[in-house]
Amino acid sequence: MTARSPRTVSRSAKTGQFVPKATAKRSPKTTTTAERVGSGTRNARTVVRDVGTGRFARATAARRSPSKTITQKV
Repeated sequence: MTARSPRTVSRSAKTGQFVPKATAKRSPKTTTTAERVGSGTRNARTVVRDVGTGRFARATAARRSPSKTITQKV
């Protein structure tokens, strides 16, 4: 198995699942900002994102409104 180099991907702001580039272009309001994944990225830090905007949010926002945020490793 060969190591994959880092690449840029997009996620659904509602589900946190990866979406194709075409979907991200078509629905920018429901897609989080692009992020880097793959070997060479550490994925050690936990971050919180707002479901509606895909922007980073504070951990306190996640505790207050868990249905309106997603948590992921970056």
